[in-house]
Amino acid sequence: MDPNNAIRPDYALEEFREERQQLIDEGLTEAQAIRSLTALWNVNNNAERACWAARQERLEEARQQAEEDDAQRQQDLRDEEEAARLEDRKKNKNKYYAIRRLKAGDYCELHYFTNKGLDDATTAALVAEPDALVMLPAADGIHSWVPAAAVKDPKAPPVTKDEHLTWEEFNEAAPRIVVFMKMHDWPDDRINMHIQFWTAIQGHRWRHSPDILQQKALLLYQSQQQRRWHLTIGTAQGWSLEEINQDLLFEARELLFNEKRDKDTAIAIQVSHI
Repeated sequence: MDPNNAIRPDYALEEFREERQQLIDEGLTEAQAIRSLTALWNVNNNAERACWAARQERLEEARQQAEEDDAQRQQDLRDEEEAARLEDRKKNKNKYYAIRRLKAGDYCELHYFTNKGLDDATTAALVAEPDALVMLPAADGIHSWVPAAAVKDPKAPPVTKDEHLTWEEFNEAAPRIVVFMKMHDWPDDRINMHIQFWTAIQGHRWRHSPDILQQKALLLYQSQQQRRWHLTIGTAQGWSLEEINQDLLFEARELLFNEKRDKDTAIAIQVSHI
């Protein structure tokens, strides 16, 4: 069913009282619970819309390709060349670090799904294999494949860790990575868990706190728990990310506070010696 036609539920209705109560029990007001449930629905629906649009685009491309091939070649030759084309495209895709790791279900930094990360996707910064190639235009207008290492900018900044992302970048990356999870057939329960997790991060009361360390603590907590969760997949130590562990969140805030205190102390000592 086309998710563009989906109607957002009214979570203030009595039929959603149980869902609201679960959030209220976690410390939210009823109004906050309604907003959180609505935000979760919006995130999921936006991801489904993007996935639907990508799927429709691929279907349209396949239809047009079939029509062109039918006019130019015999059916058996067309099938053979189409299979080769799809295989080549698959191999080229797998050269990219972010897509390969995500497809394998491994941890991948959100940086790669921010606007900046997507802009850098064709450079060597995303390539895992040292012998990978990228396509560049020559002076005569003809494109050619060259080693990625030959075009990588030595001054290019390193990948931004999740905890150092801005909130704008986090909000860019989270819905996009959900789309890619669906495209690469992640289990539904893991996709829904991440949607719940990132929605909880975005809807947490610290998100708009005047205390900057509390805001940064949410991003640090997100980064820490994402990495730990990936390390425990398939083990007895595995757990769900859906609910925010307040004790670990406070530990993240305490870590940031100590780092800031140590930095301020070092600066004060340095100034006193001038």
